[in-house]
Amino acid sequence: MSSFFEAKHSDYTNIGFDRGHLCPSDDRDSTGEENKTTFTLTNIVPQAPQLNWQAWLRLEEYCRNLVTQGNELYIIAGTYGKGGEVDNGKVNSIASGKLTVPATLLKVIVVLPVGSDDVHRINAQTRVIAVWIGNTNTVGEQSWGLNRVSVDEVEKQTSYDLLSNVPASVQKAIEAKIDKVDLL
Repeated sequence: MSSFFEAKHSDYTNIGFDRGHLCPSDDRDSTGEENKTTFTLTNIVPQAPQLNWQAWLRLEEYCRNLVTQGNELYIIAGTYGKGGEVDNGKVNSIASGKLTVPATLLKVIVVLPVGSDDVHRINAQTRVIAVWIGNTNTVGEQSWGLNRVSVDEVEKQTSYDLLSNVPASVQKAIEAKIDKVDLL
């Protein structure tokens, strides 16, 4: 049996990138054990520090605010491409080439009022926020809202079929829209 590379936290030491969470630590903090699960390296990606501390953090805070307003969120988070950029330039990989540094981070967020039978409550008016954001320090200075795209665009870039459990007619309507809700 061939051995697989196992990432270690030390792979992120002094490389210029943060250990960026796909599922935020603050979203899983009801117990110490639950919070600890967010620090597994399958939930961590090399993320430009200014992006992590600014735009990505504000997006995470915005999502938590939506929850406090009586919503539940379905969130798909991931990465795409190769090559993030920090102050010392573009980097394609870390850990001696074993870990790819993504070019882009993405989130697709379905916003529903708290309820039940969720997939059947999604309709053509359901709010869906899709974000496609470059993994660079310069993006950190921008609002994440400037990086909103349609789900169709995320699918085009990644070849994924997102929201596939939603009826096709609804999927077509909600995936084509770019969220325009004022973020102020």
